[in-house]
Amino acid sequence: MYHSSSQRKFWKFTNEQQLANLRARHNQDFIAKHSAKWEASGRQDFFLTVDEEKHLLQHYCVNMKEFCKRFEPVMPKSVIGSAFHYFKRFYLYNSPMDYHPKEILATCVYLACKVEEFNVSIGQFIGNIKGDRSKAMDIILANELLLMQQLNYNLTIHNAFRPIEGFLIDIKTRCSLVNPDRLRLGIDEFIEKTYLTDICLLYAPSQIALAAVLHAASKEQENLDHYVTENLFQNSKEKLPVLIEAVRKIRSMVKAIEIPPKDIIRQIEKKLDICRNQETNLDAGQQSSH
Repeated sequence: MYHSSSQRKFWKFTNEQQLANLRARHNQDFIAKHSAKWEASGRQDFFLTVDEEKHLLQHYCVNMKEFCKRFEPVMPKSVIGSAFHYFKRFYLYNSPMDYHPKEILATCVYLACKVEEFNVSIGQFIGNIKGDRSKAMDIILANELLLMQQLNYNLTIHNAFRPIEGFLIDIKTRCSLVNPDRLRLGIDEFIEKTYLTDICLLYAPSQIALAAVLHAASKEQENLDHYVTENLFQNSKEKLPVLIEAVRKIRSMVKAIEIPPKDIIRQIEKKLDICRNQETNLDAGQQSSH
């Protein structure tokens, strides 16, 4: 299913440099389009740099993770995974100076609820938002079509949860590991951390799932190398090096996560308030994720 999906065809990229180039291009496009504002300001650092955009988006990924965790009723993991896919995809082709992340964040989560058939009404949804709820509703509904368009209507997401369940069933059947369900906590923690990286844009769900299972096993002082080489890839050893490298890279990206300090985010947001595109500013004080 993943093999023939829009996710693999249109939203899986070759490497981190490709993602960095896309983001830099859209940052530069915004600056070129709004250069008159820059000249009028007389300030060299009027617009957000690529790094400032990256820090800002990372901050809102953390906020989105917290928002989904606090959500009532309890939000299924697939909804959270899909919302992060949407958020990451949107900001590959749009600058945060064009569309404020706090507005797109809520819209991504709302759209994921609908696509994943987690039946909450817009009223229930905004009940989870702090601040002006009617304004939040207006913003979410105003951005919903924009978001779908920017995703090219590729709304079906293949998350890592199904392959994770497959691996756990297989480990129970073909591996001597005692009580594989004790890996679940470590797996969930690992998957949550991947949301603060670009892993979902670079690797297949099965690769992410295996990295999570192996990470959780090592936390439990268990070694599943023999299971991977002798059971999982018994008849296709030639595929093993590619998989091992993917798992290694996924785990190292999770290890390298950096959360920008709050004071730096405050400075970036002050800049953003001045340099953002006022034509797309649907907000005059709504706080969806603070």
